[in-house]
Amino acid sequence: MAKKGNKGGAADDVDRYLTGSGIDTDREQEIGQHIGYRYDVNLVPDYSRLTPFLKNYMEVMGWEDLNWLEDVHMGYEEGRPAVFDRNINGWVTIPKDMKLPDNQQDRDMLARELLVKFQMSRRHPMVDLYKAYGKF
Repeated sequence: MAKKGNKGGAADDVDRYLTGSGIDTDREQEIGQHIGYRYDVNLVPDYSRLTPFLKNYMEVMGWEDLNWLEDVHMGYEEGRPAVFDRNINGWVTIPKDMKLPDNQQDRDMLARELLVKFQMSRRHPMVDLYKAYGKF
């Protein structure tokens, strides 16, 4: 017969996300927010909500999914909607005049689209780094 045990402590507290900050991992502490998809499968992208740009992007790239973008969500930086770009380790704010969708799934898809467009643009800081340090 299996032994039932309770270690106690914060890790075993089922209400820790309701009563505490819910920021457990080093990465969550670093960015100052909870990475919800780790605990809630409902936060994994709903592919029926793909933007036309992302649908085309996936088709051109020959991809079946957006697995490298699944953890990209619309966040906030200094009170403005923003998306976090891991390549530059910083927030990219959304244009002030852009109207955001009413639900989180659509805002996250928009964040993914804006991140990809920014990473492909000439304004991305990696372009300058490539020019300065690129070997080929």
